[in-house]
Amino acid sequence: MTVRTKTGRRNAAPKASKALKSVKSSKAIADAFVWEAAKSSLHPVPHVARLPLPLLKGIDSARETLQENTARFANGLPANNALLWGARGMGKSSLVKAIHGTVNEGRKGADRLVLIEIHREDISTLPLLLRRLRNEKRRFLLFCDDLSFDKDDTSYKSLKAALEGGIEGRPENVLFYATSNRRHLLPRDMVENERSTAISPSEAVEEKISLSDRFGLWLGFHNCSQDDYLAMVEAYAAHFSLGLPREALQRKALAWAAGRGSRSGRVAWQFTQDLAGELGKKLP
Repeated sequence: MTVRTKTGRRNAAPKASKALKSVKSSKAIADAFVWEAAKSSLHPVPHVARLPLPLLKGIDSARETLQENTARFANGLPANNALLWGARGMGKSSLVKAIHGTVNEGRKGADRLVLIEIHREDISTLPLLLRRLRNEKRRFLLFCDDLSFDKDDTSYKSLKAALEGGIEGRPENVLFYATSNRRHLLPRDMVENERSTAISPSEAVEEKISLSDRFGLWLGFHNCSQDDYLAMVEAYAAHFSLGLPREALQRKALAWAAGRGSRSGRVAWQFTQDLAGELGKKLP
């Protein structure tokens, strides 16, 4: 397309950036993206790596709460940002991805919820991403896995302003979920150091840990019991038709956990992968 100037010269009309054009075109056909901060663009993910929601065992309370919160948001109702914190390998990120898939069942077109993953190291660019999404018709669930902040890291301030408190505020069509091993997203020694060195220790600590207050939902994940671990293994074995007798399955699963020195959803899944390989069966 060209435009004619007053002097009669024909000049090319300004073009939209490639990044913005790719975002506009791909959002209409995909339900999941990864935010590429370096390019200021969204990379479509055609297939999200997730498990069916019923396979996530031992986290019933968190599952019900997060699913209800997500469904409300997808339906255009008020909902809270959520922080999933606690033990490693207990299904925090798996739950977010599974619920996204479940909530989208039966939805079509622009009614489908979009999942966007933003990496921890790109949190400082969150305000830019929110501006891109603010005027879009679809609703977006932003997801950051393993979110935490170390000493001298100031990017948490960008997150605080983007979620609540900034002039622009969080767009009505965007919700933010994060997973972390830390309840306050900061290492304990960092909090203690603030208490010991600040002129006003209580205010300094409060300013940092108040980041977690931006999340209306705090969902805790704790180490699972042996019964929960075996329930996870049995659910995987049944779902993938591994066909091993229950007694033998439990014996192998407990030996696997003993070798790893822990029991968790991740350990149960790793055992299932090993067992499937041993039995010569492929997992979808």
